[in-house]
Amino acid sequence: MINNYVDIFDYITTQEKNYKKPIPINDVYNWCMYDHIKTSDLYNNSQLMTGKDDFKPVKNITRPILNLQYRTEDIELKDVQIYIDNPDKFHLSFLIKKYHDDVFVQEYDLDSFFDELNVSRILFGGGLSKEVAYACEVVPLQTLAFCDQTDMLSAPLGIRHYYSPDQLIDMAEYGWGNVKNGATISLKDLIALSREEKANEASDDKSKKTTGRYVEVFEVHGNLPKKFADPFDTSEEYETRLYIVAFYQKKNSTDKQGVILYTALEPKSPFKLIKRDPVFGRALGFGGAEELFEAQVWINYDMIRIQDMLDAASKTILKATGANSSLLAKKQKVRDLSNLEILDVGDGDLGQVDTFPRNLQVFDNSVAMWEAHAQTMGAANDSIMGNSPASGTPFKLQELVTREAYDLHDYRRGIYAKHIEEIYKDVYIPMIIKKICEGTQFLSELSLDELQYVGKKVATYEANKKIVEKVLQGETVTPEQQKFMTELEMQTFKDKGTKHFIEILKNEFKDTPLAVKVSVKGKSKDLSGRTDKLVNIFRQVIVNPAVLQIPAIGKIFNDILESSGLEPADFTGITDEQVQKTLPQGAPQPMMNNMTANG
Repeated sequence: MINNYVDIFDYITTQEKNYKKPIPINDVYNWCMYDHIKTSDLYNNSQLMTGKDDFKPVKNITRPILNLQYRTEDIELKDVQIYIDNPDKFHLSFLIKKYHDDVFVQEYDLDSFFDELNVSRILFGGGLSKEVAYACEVVPLQTLAFCDQTDMLSAPLGIRHYYSPDQLIDMAEYGWGNVKNGATISLKDLIALSREEKANEASDDKSKKTTGRYVEVFEVHGNLPKKFADPFDTSEEYETRLYIVAFYQKKNSTDKQGVILYTALEPKSPFKLIKRDPVFGRALGFGGAEELFEAQVWINYDMIRIQDMLDAASKTILKATGANSSLLAKKQKVRDLSNLEILDVGDGDLGQVDTFPRNLQVFDNSVAMWEAHAQTMGAANDSIMGNSPASGTPFKLQELVTREAYDLHDYRRGIYAKHIEEIYKDVYIPMIIKKICEGTQFLSELSLDELQYVGKKVATYEANKKIVEKVLQGETVTPEQQKFMTELEMQTFKDKGTKHFIEILKNEFKDTPLAVKVSVKGKSKDLSGRTDKLVNIFRQVIVNPAVLQIPAIGKIFNDILESSGLEPADFTGITDEQVQKTLPQGAPQPMMNNMTANG
């Protein structure tokens, strides 16, 4: 029971120790989250749990496979489609999209946030994000001081920070060190005590390096006893609260004292967690590094044995036989002999010891076997790793194997996309609504499609204004004049180039519901395959467009599009008029509507 702890400081120090102890999983094996994170980080960076003080070769098979997973399971900013969830105001989706793409994602560096969360999710089997005053940030799992190892967000969670004195002073902006916020010490006093502590460490042991100028600070979130914030409380009730706590050691004392820098009620948890391949009973899923632990361990074992054999093979060892062999062995060394010197071995013999590594191939085969196993575990076959296929592999078979290899990554990417949608709905969309309701103006570069869309709207609006003026002046505007004025306004708009200032009026989006969709179609992931499909479709249409007049052929064409993973609606631009221009005079009229009948 948490109430058994004396105070928040006692709770933190005890939980720190418990966090480094393993827990049973399904009563079959033990798992320690602290060791899991440390091992994953070390293997990813070509380090060993036992250290690398002695000469130990490491062939890192973990990092290349993880790098592949980072790329294939990444969510890009262009995959995020934000729009107005209201049919009457759907036309405003353009404005909100441009604000999101050109302003919001840059201001809050969402690209880095997506990448960091994705790396943590894959590397450790879980990605933890925290809502802060300026949007969301990824919590590096290496900074966790403690948490519930079975369910990370079901119990209090502690994060360890290291602040320099300057960084700590800056936190006064958020109320740290203020008595009104529950602080039991000022920031300046804590920095002074910290410097005194480090001076004591250095004076106690001159050979011991101090930990530098950084102050260790704990950030604790969770449902905790009220008495932690109010020592006089005897209700034994709990409340969800945030604590910012630091420790220092008094002079001539071995005990550390705890101080509170900030505390406040926290009605809503700021954390969101996404697991990769969840494991029942564990706070983290099955991580990308973890699935390679076994292969990496045995490859390291093989590499050490191979290095031992190479070291032995690199030595030139001589053997002496005969009556004078013992005397020769004691007195002569090869490095002491001069070039072309004649050695008298009496009635004995001198020869070289055979140190050829005959078992080397066995270990090479073992390394290759474990590498293949690692690639299978990581869904990273040769084709998507960029390696050439085996000689004689048919092109279509290689294409099929590559496509199948991406399926697992696309599945995981889809789960990640859902998590991003959740973050947008809970964090980013309320921020965007707040920002745009204040009104804003920004410079945006429009794509060709956007230029056409906006230009048409602007041209129509400006032309209608002039038409209204002429009508009010008693003039008559013919349809030809209206078309000419619209085209003239369109040309004027285009002449301004692709960069335009966009202004969102204050409260223009008030009470307007926003929604977001994260696309995971992955069209950009297989550009060559998609291009090949489009070229084939183009050839079918251009060779004989008249064939599409037959309803049955139009349906087959539709089925070809859908089977190729393409959208029939994307080809509705092939109009009757366009096809007629390609037909000989007098040819029967095609029935283009049949082409997209099932679209």
